[in-house]
Amino acid sequence: MQLWMPSPTRARHIELTNKVITMNKSYPLLDHINIPADLRKLNKNQLPQAADEVREFLIDEISKCGGHFGSGLGTVELTVALHYVFDTPHDRIVWDVGHQAYPHKILTGRKNKLTTIKQKDGLAPFPKRSESEFDTFGVGHSSTSIGAALGMSLGSQITGTNRDVVAVIGDGAMTAGMAYEALNHGGELDTNMLVVLNENEMSISPNVGALTKMLIKIVSGRTYNRMREKSKRIMRRGSWLWKFMSRWEEHTKGMFVPNTLFEELGFHHLGPIDGHDVNQLVEKLEVAKEINGPKLLHIITKKGKGYKPAEEDPIKYHAVGQFNPTEGIQGKAKPSTPTYTQVFGQWLCDMARIDNRLVAITPAMREGSGLVEYSKLFPKRYFDVGIAEQHAVTLAAGMACEGVTPVVAIYSTFLQRAYDQLIHDVAIQDLNVLFAIDRGGVVGPDGATHAGNFDLSYLRCVPNMVIMAPADENECRQMLYTGFKHQGPAAVRYPRGKGPGTAIMPKMSEIPLGEAKRVRKGDKNLAVLSFGALLNNAHTVAEELDATLINMRFIKPLDKNTIKKVARTHKHIVTVEDNVIHGGAGSAVNEALHEMNINASVLNLGLPDQFQDHGTRDELLTEAGLDVATMLHQIKDFMKQKPSGKVYSI
Repeated sequence: MQLWMPSPTRARHIELTNKVITMNKSYPLLDHINIPADLRKLNKNQLPQAADEVREFLIDEISKCGGHFGSGLGTVELTVALHYVFDTPHDRIVWDVGHQAYPHKILTGRKNKLTTIKQKDGLAPFPKRSESEFDTFGVGHSSTSIGAALGMSLGSQITGTNRDVVAVIGDGAMTAGMAYEALNHGGELDTNMLVVLNENEMSISPNVGALTKMLIKIVSGRTYNRMREKSKRIMRRGSWLWKFMSRWEEHTKGMFVPNTLFEELGFHHLGPIDGHDVNQLVEKLEVAKEINGPKLLHIITKKGKGYKPAEEDPIKYHAVGQFNPTEGIQGKAKPSTPTYTQVFGQWLCDMARIDNRLVAITPAMREGSGLVEYSKLFPKRYFDVGIAEQHAVTLAAGMACEGVTPVVAIYSTFLQRAYDQLIHDVAIQDLNVLFAIDRGGVVGPDGATHAGNFDLSYLRCVPNMVIMAPADENECRQMLYTGFKHQGPAAVRYPRGKGPGTAIMPKMSEIPLGEAKRVRKGDKNLAVLSFGALLNNAHTVAEELDATLINMRFIKPLDKNTIKKVARTHKHIVTVEDNVIHGGAGSAVNEALHEMNINASVLNLGLPDQFQDHGTRDELLTEAGLDVATMLHQIKDFMKQKPSGKVYSI
């Protein structure tokens, strides 16, 4: 395999320590670029070198700290060209999702902090308005860029501000309905919004669907591309003939390439062009800037461009940890205990072997949701719908109507995008759909946009739902089986990463619906009711305080009999969950006590009523007071008070 190697033309000192590289380098152009205004001082013929330096800097820095990688490598030239042509931050650039925005951060005053990205109190993993005036819109979820950019363009018209607005969106993000809703609206309005469609055939997983085939058809028109490539070979760039043919290309490509959806929607369509030719990008962006009305520039890029391993394996290099760039990512030892995602993936394969009614649906998260093995073993019962969470849920509802039992594998934060479909299409009709909700609770480095802090609250209020939260790996497997067998909608919500290492029983058995489990019998002073993944922390606390510990297991239906018994035999009750307190599992306990007309002294421990920034899961749990030491301190303070029938939330 050909690996990226440091440029021999630059002085550097490389010291390998535990396979992490430390480099002292100079970057002749980039060292003097602190904001885009500095970039705009360069001559156009210096832009290729500037792009090369940005790419090399990105490889060097991210190899030290980890982060999103392949997407940014693919948009280096585009980022340079956009900031060169447009007067940012007065002109607006809106990045879709933001995986690809690391070069943007490098050029907008944050290059010296890049190694802090995704770390607590460091740079945010995605564009964030409070971090920089160049981050015009906070992102993290797919397919919002066109709608946001259209809003900005209309807003600037209303306020009388003359500015250009650019939305940068990938072909993966173009599979989502939001993008088409914005295109449909924007195509009929008199705005100068520019959409840059970056086609690299990838989101995180390979792209799927009819749109991908349409884009390939546009790019691969044989006659058009033959003429285009031949003319590029025989003409000198920048000559009057080259400029004439470039204009001719835009006007005549429709003779050879099928009309695109974008033109039908009212967008002036430019391209496709090479997204790694920075000078051609500058020229086309300057042309687009002069065109009135909505326009779309279609570019072709390669994810991982400039770093051979990332080009060859864009999925592996989508997000990376620390690595030695001269060696690439080395194979890791197989973990001794599986992650919850792996537990789900194994259960799915096992269940599919014994029940051919099972189908799996994912909104473009095959790898992240643990579906790779299943997709290979059961391709006819596997459906990747692209970045289309709403469609994924309604598709599942339709299948359930025909006697199929769909399993929707989805991240907690992404299920928020399909909330109406969950209520309207699944729950109201009481259909047999199992939601396997990954990344529940505190997630960590990806920040507030990816936190799964709200699912217990937004699911608990929906009639007909069964909601389970496992405390360990085996419980996760048995809950998935229970949810699959249940007649009606069910959700199993589990966290990112590993569990406590509990042995997984191959045999699957149903857990009695709504039945909690006592883990520890303590004295009559305190009972701790734990929901989900924090049971280990709660167990340590219970041991320290000689408390009764209950693994509640079900958020809905709630085990009211156990709650009633505990309330009548213990002076104090503490609920523990990694969900926001408001409307969460602790709130459910409070409501149950009120319904039963039981006065109890209750302390709710959970996540705060605020958005937490990025950090490790442990850091954020500590920040929320859900580490063992802080829980002990809070509970001891709470127990010093006389029982009063009051509820306390922290």
